[in-house]
Amino acid sequence: MNDQYNVRLEKLQKLRASGYDPYQKEFERKNTIKELLEVDTSLYSSETQYSIAGRIRSKRMMGKAGFFDIEDDTGRIQFYVRSDEVNFEIVKNLDLGDIVGVQGFLFLTKTGEKTVHVKQIELLAKCLRPLPVVKEADGVIYDAFADKEQRYRMRYVDLIVSPGVREVFITRSKVISFIRQFLTNEGYLEVETPMMQPIPGGANARPFITHLNALDMNLYLRVAPELYLKRLLVGGFTKIFELNRNFRNEGISYKHNPEFTMLEVYHAYGNMNTMMDLCERLITSTAKEILGTLKISYEGKEIDLTPPWRRISYLDAIKKYAGIDIHVNSEVSDLVSHAIKNGFSKNLFEQAKTKWDVAEILFDEAVEKHLIQPTFITFYPKELSPLAKANKENPLFVDRFEPYIAGREIGNAFSELNDPFDQRERFLEQVKRREAGDEEAQFMDYDFLRALEFGMPPAGGLGIGIDRLVMILTNQHSIRDTIFFPLMRPEKPEDIERK
Repeated sequence: MNDQYNVRLEKLQKLRASGYDPYQKEFERKNTIKELLEVDTSLYSSETQYSIAGRIRSKRMMGKAGFFDIEDDTGRIQFYVRSDEVNFEIVKNLDLGDIVGVQGFLFLTKTGEKTVHVKQIELLAKCLRPLPVVKEADGVIYDAFADKEQRYRMRYVDLIVSPGVREVFITRSKVISFIRQFLTNEGYLEVETPMMQPIPGGANARPFITHLNALDMNLYLRVAPELYLKRLLVGGFTKIFELNRNFRNEGISYKHNPEFTMLEVYHAYGNMNTMMDLCERLITSTAKEILGTLKISYEGKEIDLTPPWRRISYLDAIKKYAGIDIHVNSEVSDLVSHAIKNGFSKNLFEQAKTKWDVAEILFDEAVEKHLIQPTFITFYPKELSPLAKANKENPLFVDRFEPYIAGREIGNAFSELNDPFDQRERFLEQVKRREAGDEEAQFMDYDFLRALEFGMPPAGGLGIGIDRLVMILTNQHSIRDTIFFPLMRPEKPEDIERK
């Protein structure tokens, strides 16, 4: 790499010595490559000039002439230069990856390839580091830039050499744009709430802590916007949503990134069923709009998003897939013994203190992997849902559901708890868990309780993980493949210099 870098640097210095700036201030790009490719060949004329800009992807010099491929964000096209028509010193010092602007007319080569005959060329930005070589043969891509970690670290290079990666992020952008449009058309108002909060709340998660010098106080990066959005329900807004960044100080995996994007939606006078209907319509409408189908493939499995989706309760799912029947009066020791007899490792339950801890472990280990087709898991234990309204028929459970697709939990929703007395008791239970060492338990939020005492209407709330939804819609195994710049351990400066 160092040898190639030095060769390119010499070319740059040669151009500068001649008085040419290899990092131009501007270029009037009048056309996209896609526009040129769509021009009917019958309209080709040397009188019709086009102006495009992009990155050089191939170079074939033939004495005093040369053919190059240039690529922009819309496509790739060939251009042709001759030494008697352009500043050929620029041409001779071009390398793969350089960004150029060209002006010329369209013609067809003897092999019938659409080509720009260049009458003017400018080097707009010199590429000093050689790009990874990506080759294609018989429809198979051979990618020299295959190291996943380096691709995440240098996403800018990944985007240059991997068109498929670019398409994933274009799809992501379209998904977010459509969701905004869908909810706006449904009468929801987009709002914004604080990302730095004096008390983190809205989810059981370990927060990140920062410090505000102006007031000499600690703040927390939000783990969820929920409690602030509910304050807006108190204030009189009835249908609201926020597409937000959340931050959770937790492990990194193919399903988790400490910084992630969430959609949260609240509907005053709605409930869990209101949100279930909205969730189903939102996701199916998004798939139909962006992909054009409700039948998708994910990691070799065919998934049919066609509604209505299956619904099964939390405990019934554990009974069906783990073979263990959990009741409200079940003892932890009995459940663990039964689980071990059913083939589960004893080590899984070392930290389990309550029957609901056991339930969560069984669900994660035995249930999730079976939820391939779209499924709503419903009616969770009250102890696992500190912000959800209790079920009328059985108050030990709450009106809550989580949507699952392809074995991935992609959201959470429930009938919102609006009783300030019940909420206070739930917060107190969370405080006890925090004092017992649970760093993910929630804090007591007195201001939120005060807000509830002014009266919050009954409501339904829904959260959907945008990154996970995009994973499914684009057939990506890791959440990192749907985030432009996933969190990575920092490199040393000397390593960056070498790579």
